[in-house]
Amino acid sequence: MKTQTLMIQGATSDSGKSTLVTGLCRLLHRQGIRVAPFKPQNMALNSAVTVDGGEIGRAQAVQAQACGLKPHTDMNPVLLKPNSDSGSQIIIHGRAINEMDAHSYHAFKPIAMTAVLESYQRLQQQYDVLLVEGAGSPAEINLRDNDIANMGFAEAVNCPVLLIADIERGGVFAHLVGTLELLSKSEQTRVVGLLINRFRGDAALLHPGIDWLQQRVNKPVIGVLPYLHDLHLEAEDSLNLNTHTGSQSDGLRVIVPRLPRLSNHTDLDPLKLHDQVQLHFIGAGEMIPDADLIILPGSKNVRHDLAWLREQGWEKVIQRHLRYHGKLMGLCGGYQMLGEMISDPEGIESQSGSSPGLGLLPMKTTLTREKQLCNVQGRLFFENAEVSGYEIHVGVTKGAALSRPLLQIAGRDEGVISADGQIVGTYLHGLFESKTACDALLRWAGLNQPETIDYFVRRESDINRLADVFEKHIDRQQLAALLGLSAEQKVSYK
Repeated sequence: MKTQTLMIQGATSDSGKSTLVTGLCRLLHRQGIRVAPFKPQNMALNSAVTVDGGEIGRAQAVQAQACGLKPHTDMNPVLLKPNSDSGSQIIIHGRAINEMDAHSYHAFKPIAMTAVLESYQRLQQQYDVLLVEGAGSPAEINLRDNDIANMGFAEAVNCPVLLIADIERGGVFAHLVGTLELLSKSEQTRVVGLLINRFRGDAALLHPGIDWLQQRVNKPVIGVLPYLHDLHLEAEDSLNLNTHTGSQSDGLRVIVPRLPRLSNHTDLDPLKLHDQVQLHFIGAGEMIPDADLIILPGSKNVRHDLAWLREQGWEKVIQRHLRYHGKLMGLCGGYQMLGEMISDPEGIESQSGSSPGLGLLPMKTTLTREKQLCNVQGRLFFENAEVSGYEIHVGVTKGAALSRPLLQIAGRDEGVISADGQIVGTYLHGLFESKTACDALLRWAGLNQPETIDYFVRRESDINRLADVFEKHIDRQQLAALLGLSAEQKVSYK
C-alpha cells in the first residue's frame, strides 16, 4: 500500500486539530492500518521525551499512543518553546539548536523545512497512512511566506487537507468561509472537506447551515463532531489551564502559581482528574488561598518566573504556609527555585546573570547548554513506591540538600526532601502518572486514603471514546476515499 497523507488544518487555534488527529489515529489503528502522526512545526511548552532520546510536543506523544507507537522525534521535527514574548528555543529533530527571535526564525524557515521533509520521508517508508496536524490557522496572512506548518507543507508534499472549525466559539460558518477566501486558488482546491467540532444539541437544527455552506464553498462537510463532556487529552500549551475541584469537599487543597512561562503543566493532569483533590491555578492578581500543598511547576524562564512569584506575593505566602506545616513541592524549574541561587552565566533562558532563589533548601543551580533528556523508572525513598517519568531540563543543581534525595532513578539519587519532611523537589516530570507514586505523594501531602486512578488507563479510555464518536459522526466512506483505502478497508473497527 502506498503511503497516504491527510492533513488536518484549523480555521482557528484550538479548533480541535490535535483531538481529531488523535481520534483518527486510533480509528485506523484499530483497523490494523499502520498509521503515524506528524506535526511539521509545533509551538508548545508541554513536551515529551521520545524513544530516540529527543523532545517533541506533548500532543504528538499522545497521538503516538493512539497509534500504538512509541513517540519519535520524526513525528514533530520542529518544536518551538517560547521563553519570552518574542523569542523561542528552536528544537530540530528533538535537539535544541539555538534561541531565535521571530525575525531570525522566519529567515531560518527554509532550513527548518529541510528537516521537516527529511522526517516526513522517513515516516513514509514505515507507515501506510500519515495524519498530519497543522498549526494555528492557514489563513494567517503574515505567516504565509516560507510557511512550513500549514499550506506550505501541504503544497510541498501535495497532500489533501481537511479544515476543522469550532462551533463552540460562535461564527463557525464565517470561520470556514473566511479561511477559504484567504487561501490561494491552489490551496482552496487542496481543501477536500470540512468538519464542524464541539456541537451541542440536535444536529438536525444545523442542516440548513450545512446545506448553505456546502453550496457556498462547493466542498462537503464530512462530519459534525459533538461536544464531549469530561474528555481529557493532554494539552499542547498553557492556554487551556482549568481549575479542578474534587468531588469531596474535604479533599486535599492544592494550589499552583500560573507562571508566565509555565511549562509541562501536564505534570498536574492526574491531580486535575483526582476526585479527592481540589486543584487551583492562581493567576496574576488573584488572591492566593490557603492550601495543604503548594506546587511550584516547571518554567521555561526560571529567573523571570521567580521574579514574577515575588511580585505576586508568593514568597511571603510560602513562608507562612511552611510555618503552619503545609507541604511544598518544586517540579523542575520550581525545584530550582527552592534553592539559594539560580545562575545563568551564558544567558540560556534570558539575560546572563544570577538571581537569589527562595532560600528554602541549601543548594544552588547553574543553567547549562546541555539539556537532560531521558525516560526513567525508579522508586521514591519514602514508601518505596515505584515511579516512572521523564527529564527535560537544563541546569545542574548541587548542595547539601541533595544528601537527602527524594527518589532513585536509573541507579542514581535524584531530587531532595527537606530534613523536616515539608519540602520536596525533583527534576522528574510525570511523577503523578504512576499510581503508586501518586498515592505516596498524596499521603505525604495529607490525604489519608487516596484513591488514585490509573492515568494510562484513563488516557486510553478517552482515546477510545474519541474513536467511537468519530466512527459514528464522520462520513467513513468519504474518509476512506481520501485515505486511498480499498473497498475492503473500511474505516471501522467492527
